[in-house]
Amino acid sequence: MNKLDGLSLGFRDKYLRHEELTKQLHLWAEAMPGVMHLESIAKSEQGRDIWLVTIGREPDRVRPAAWMDGNIHASEVAGSSACLAVIEDLLRAYAGESLVDLPDAIRDLLVADVLFYVLPRMCPDGAERVLDKRHFVRSNPRDHRMGNQGPYWRHDDVDGDGRSLLMRKLDPTGDFVESKDLPGLMLPREVEDEGPFYRIFPEGFIERFDGFTVPRPSYLSDSETDMNRNFPSMWQAEPTQLGAGAFPTSEPESRAVTEFAVRHPNIFVWLSMHTYGGVYIRPLADKPDSKMDPFDLAVFRQIERWGDAIAGYPTVSNFVEFTYEPDKPLYGDLANFAYAERGAIGFVCEIWDFFRQVGFEVVRPFIKNYEIRTTRADIRKIAEWDREHNAGRIIGTWKKVAHPQLGEVEIGGYDPLIGVWNPPYEKLPEVCDQQARFFFRLSAMAPRLVLSEVSVSRVDGETYRVHAIVENRGYLPTFVLGSAKCRPFTDPVRARIELGPGLELCAGPAEHELGHIAGWGGNDRSTTPALARSTSEPARRRVEWIVRGKGDISVMVSATRVGCVTEKASVG
Repeated sequence: MNKLDGLSLGFRDKYLRHEELTKQLHLWAEAMPGVMHLESIAKSEQGRDIWLVTIGREPDRVRPAAWMDGNIHASEVAGSSACLAVIEDLLRAYAGESLVDLPDAIRDLLVADVLFYVLPRMCPDGAERVLDKRHFVRSNPRDHRMGNQGPYWRHDDVDGDGRSLLMRKLDPTGDFVESKDLPGLMLPREVEDEGPFYRIFPEGFIERFDGFTVPRPSYLSDSETDMNRNFPSMWQAEPTQLGAGAFPTSEPESRAVTEFAVRHPNIFVWLSMHTYGGVYIRPLADKPDSKMDPFDLAVFRQIERWGDAIAGYPTVSNFVEFTYEPDKPLYGDLANFAYAERGAIGFVCEIWDFFRQVGFEVVRPFIKNYEIRTTRADIRKIAEWDREHNAGRIIGTWKKVAHPQLGEVEIGGYDPLIGVWNPPYEKLPEVCDQQARFFFRLSAMAPRLVLSEVSVSRVDGETYRVHAIVENRGYLPTFVLGSAKCRPFTDPVRARIELGPGLELCAGPAEHELGHIAGWGGNDRSTTPALARSTSEPARRRVEWIVRGKGDISVMVSATRVGCVTEKASVG
């Protein structure tokens, strides 16, 4: 029986609150203390821990590392579930079980040669508010903005039912009507409609209300910062970038993640889990593919094939297919920080292919899928899917309430948390499994330094030649990405000899610079029967020293991004 059996708190079948998530992590850490290391890298403003999990024996031994984070946006709680699934699957692999669809030989390589950093919930304050109150929060429920920007909506529970959903109000200028066929379903008004007409607002109250002006709802109305616009990569202040925050890493959560990333240049892959859409979003953030490093583009082409095969999700360029305004990039984005500033394979997964599940044709560029689903036929199709496949969790009823500012309104309507923003509970196990399988495939691309040979041969008398061969047996080169070669932390591989008592170095420096060593991967290989050739650079280096005497030696090969390997030998 595996020591993990019976420890799951059901994260594959429901979305955990912060207290449950914390308990789950501690249960695992206590069960496998030699493998899982749990730390809080920051506290939120409301005092909740930002938990980071490190998985790997000897966690302080530097080696290539794979990062995964979730729930940077409060309502996107499925990202936390995917992160928890990755943690559990890894722990089971360390206990000897198979690692999803990977051969056991690949599992053993990951266990031996790759570290894993998993941050399941970056915005616990926001996620708690969403799960507790169904109150929409972009990242965290906090607002420190200065200046009077006029009236704005403050989300709140007006009718005391424990939830904060929507309000509709009769208004002859309204832009919605209720469906005659599906009670509760609101449809966009058309010129033929006779009414009654409604306007729809978030459930809550108007701050700085002047008795007349009803503000336009905004997804950041009562919270200042979109955490995914707060990272130090192409950061731009408002109004250029909505939700940017007061300054880069102004939030304790984004600051802690940034500091950790800077201290750990060994992170070679960085996957941020968002919802929804069913798509992987890769660099570049501000330019088309023609401006991308060719080697980087080849790596992402391989990842695209895996994403399509494993999850059925397409992979799209951020700049080409996921900008809200043409040619205007998103500033301060975490995945772009990981790629452009930290040299990692940084990109986003939008979990939950809602459009395909409902039966819509998925269009390109992908951002259009969020913009065009507004016709009455589309909205009815969503309502039918909700009734038939989602237990009617989205479309609800409306009840009349006296609002202290607006007079009579009706409250309720829609609850998109389960079904639109996140997968239904019934689909969550499948989603978790897909994303874990995809993440482990990415992790298997790690560069892998090996000292394949350390030999000693006599030259004459007590003089000996120490001969070493260094190989990179991984997919990626030791610089990871072509665009990262210029970064100061992407230093070349070095081989160093250390001599024990009774030995002296006769020829050659103690440390040799070997340069970077290629991996075996890449999409530019000639592989067809017409002209099959190994065209990649050699993946090994040779180094020698001449020593005199008798004793023990250590040969160490290292680079900042790939860690250090050591082999010992005896001389004489």
